[in-house]
Amino acid sequence: MSALRTSRSVAAAIMRGLRWAGRRIQGRVEHVVGGPARTRVVTLFAGVLALSSAQIATVGSVAPQLQSSLHLDNYKIGLLNSVTLIVAAVAVIPIGLVVDRLKRIPMLSISIVLWSVATILGAVANSYGTLLLTRVALGIVSASAGPAIASLTGDYFPSDERGRVYGYILTGEILGTAVGFVVCGNVAGAFGWRAAFWVLAIPGFFLARSLWRSVPEPRRGGHDRLERGVVDLRDHAPRTPTEVRGPRENRERDLAYRMAEDQGYRPDPRLVLQRDPDRMSLQDAVRYILSIPTNVLLIISSSLGYFFFSGLETYATLFVVSHFHTSQSEATLVLGVLVLGAVCGTLAVGPIVDALTRRGSLAARVWVPAVCNAGAAVLLIPGFLTSSLSTSVFFCFFGTALISAANPPLDAARLDIMPSGLWGRAESTRTFLRSIAQALAPLAFGAMADLIAGFRPHQAPVGTHTGPIASGTGTGLEVSFLVMLLSLFAGAWFLWRSRPSYPRDIATAAAGFSPLRGSADPTTPPASPTRRRESRAAARDRAKGGGAHVSVTDMRISEDPTVVQRHDAPTEAQHDAENPTEVQRGGEDPTEVQHGGEDPTEVQHGGEDPTEVQHGAENPTEVQHGADDPTVRRPRRDGGDDPESLIFPR
Repeated sequence: MSALRTSRSVAAAIMRGLRWAGRRIQGRVEHVVGGPARTRVVTLFAGVLALSSAQIATVGSVAPQLQSSLHLDNYKIGLLNSVTLIVAAVAVIPIGLVVDRLKRIPMLSISIVLWSVATILGAVANSYGTLLLTRVALGIVSASAGPAIASLTGDYFPSDERGRVYGYILTGEILGTAVGFVVCGNVAGAFGWRAAFWVLAIPGFFLARSLWRSVPEPRRGGHDRLERGVVDLRDHAPRTPTEVRGPRENRERDLAYRMAEDQGYRPDPRLVLQRDPDRMSLQDAVRYILSIPTNVLLIISSSLGYFFFSGLETYATLFVVSHFHTSQSEATLVLGVLVLGAVCGTLAVGPIVDALTRRGSLAARVWVPAVCNAGAAVLLIPGFLTSSLSTSVFFCFFGTALISAANPPLDAARLDIMPSGLWGRAESTRTFLRSIAQALAPLAFGAMADLIAGFRPHQAPVGTHTGPIASGTGTGLEVSFLVMLLSLFAGAWFLWRSRPSYPRDIATAAAGFSPLRGSADPTTPPASPTRRRESRAAARDRAKGGGAHVSVTDMRISEDPTVVQRHDAPTEAQHDAENPTEVQRGGEDPTEVQHGGEDPTEVQHGGEDPTEVQHGAENPTEVQHGADDPTVRRPRRDGGDDPESLIFPR
């Protein structure tokens, strides 16, 4: 009895220690993420991506049991995953349209339930054909995860934190792959592959329930930002929409929009979205998405990165076994170390990029991933060439970390340059093109190895048996990996090229259609050869002799940067020719400068109207600062204009 009481006491002490450690870890995580409400949102979003990636990893983890139970070879095992990816790539485009038009939380919750059902149907399948059909269904219903999570993340979290938040969310995707492989592999080894499918399906129902009941649907366009310190998601106060904020609330706008304005970048009038995205056809939306220069470069770079990673994942086990002459279990352990490196890279770079952005480096979200891709390619070269496994693991650990580190800032950058009403379809377009690259990668890597070694190596996804390895396989894959590193260098080059266009595309997205404003900003200018903002005094002096109408708008309370607009026809005079020039101050509205042929000069601040300046040939120049301002500027005796600016700081 005493031994039983002692064992119970020890067990109770262990449980108390675990609960204490759990509370400490939870408190620390909530502090880092920004409160209990934010932690719940990030955890659930990461869980969705984790479950989605685990569905793919599970096939590899239970491959030995599938091969013996259903008498399958590696080709059929790989086809189970390939079908899921291809079907998801085809379905993701129309699903992106649904994400942009319907409520995302209910849609995502229903999708999770459906893919859990598809997984259960796979668990009870008694033939390879039935199992393949369940994977087709899984590809259709799981395609909503990426677009919905991207759109919701943009609406819940401000621009200055998205790099860090995306790091947390994408960590779930990496851990889902690792946990799906380890847990489901062990369950399959102990109880069979059907039990592993059940283990993967059951959590989906709880995840869908938590998502449906605890995460409210945010308004689109970032109008319901989840502030730091919020405890309950349903109690947090939505922020005032950007379009109806006062001037003093301007500092709360998204960091990217504010920095584009402060640094003087102007929108491209040809690309400013003038119509409601909800009324755009799928074809028009995709055409617009692919017309954004930075977005095209980001898609190309992302596809190249996933292309290399997909080929590496397909042949990594085979390469380690053949090149370093290790067992398959040792090769699997090496891959686990590389997964750890990917997690470290994903978590580390997001906060760094956000800090650089807050310090004024607006393009950090594109040039830092460029450096990561180039650095990863450089580090992987000795990792592939060395004959020492420990040395290779060292270089490949940091190389994999840099490859994964590029993803969080790039995902944040994609939200910055795209109008909020197109976030779902933009992510769908990227996913479609990326999936094509992933599908082509095994073929390209195998063809290159075939060219070098004289034969095509058998694909061996993680978890499958490598089988007998022919001589020359290690050399062929080594050369193939080294040649395919060019895709990482190319991705870095495309990202580096996007630095000049990225800030301008941010300004273009800010000036486009908004759900509450109802239309694009009417002050969007025609194309201009310069991108920098022109001062009001310079615009006035330049137009003084040209007789053109110049409108300089102060965008301090707007979402797009300052623009300068010229019109060929002069505007109608606001006052008669004998009215003296005067300056009146009141209100906080933007400033507009107009030059007419014979009209007097007038500057006004007040009400809802912009300030207007008109210059005539014979009118005197006078400056008044309201009733209490004793300052009056008299005209010069020679009849010339006063050289000093008529616009004073507020």
